[in-house]
Amino acid sequence: MIYQNASDWRAAPRKKVLLFGMSGLGKTHVSNLLRAAGDWFHYSIDYRIGTRYMGEYISDNFKREAMKVPLLRELLLTDSVHISSNITFNNLAPLSTYLGKPGDPAKGGVPFAEYLRRQDQHRGAEISALLDTPRFIDRARELYGYDNFVCDSGGSICEVVNPDDPADPVLTALSDNLLLVWIEGTEANTADLIRRFDRAPKPIYYQPEFLNTIWARYLDENNLTEDKVDPDAFLRWGYSQVLAHRQPAYAAMARNWGVAVPAAEVARIQSAAEFDALIAKALEARG
Repeated sequence: MIYQNASDWRAAPRKKVLLFGMSGLGKTHVSNLLRAAGDWFHYSIDYRIGTRYMGEYISDNFKREAMKVPLLRELLLTDSVHISSNITFNNLAPLSTYLGKPGDPAKGGVPFAEYLRRQDQHRGAEISALLDTPRFIDRARELYGYDNFVCDSGGSICEVVNPDDPADPVLTALSDNLLLVWIEGTEANTADLIRRFDRAPKPIYYQPEFLNTIWARYLDENNLTEDKVDPDAFLRWGYSQVLAHRQPAYAAMARNWGVAVPAAEVARIQSAAEFDALIAKALEARG
């Protein structure tokens, strides 16, 4: 780790962290708070994925749908309209919409083969965006004068790395440049995330083997063919399994590559100074 203890962290002229954990536990909240403090650069992995690496896929998908409408088709073919996504740090809907949900097209689903293709695109994009982090650390300092840097990672980071491999290329590149910080939830947090997801299921990136396993099991248990799957029903059914699947991977990332901070304490942070104190406390606990 680039900060071996709390003293190293407190004395560091440049503080650089990567926040990871399940979506909904405070990564973006803290990143926004630090950015608002004025001396932190906020690098969002999901924003980078949706703009640099999957932006063309997303806009082409919009255009594909627009071409089905005669009026819009004519306007597109004559370059009379421009269609693009408007992704922001706090609105990643265009990326989620493109990633989609597998199942019945009449219910907004996409064929499973196409879903797998988009999942694979996301995997490559996420790895590339993570590996871009060191360059953005330098860019933030050289171009804009920011010494402090927070990387707001996606919830699926644990699906594209092997935390038990000491030579994992992504984690090595990240840990050489930032302190990896797990925002660790409790069972109560998990239950709350499941309730929130149940109200509004959102597209998710899955580790490929895990996805194929739960998809096959869902079809078998419900005696369904792929085109008869209710996309939201499948996502709701699988979400708690995704959380359980990711938890040990997050824990291994914190154990082998970084530190952990409780989600409840993260939720109480109101300033950059309080964030500094929480990280120092986590480093002290690690020993």
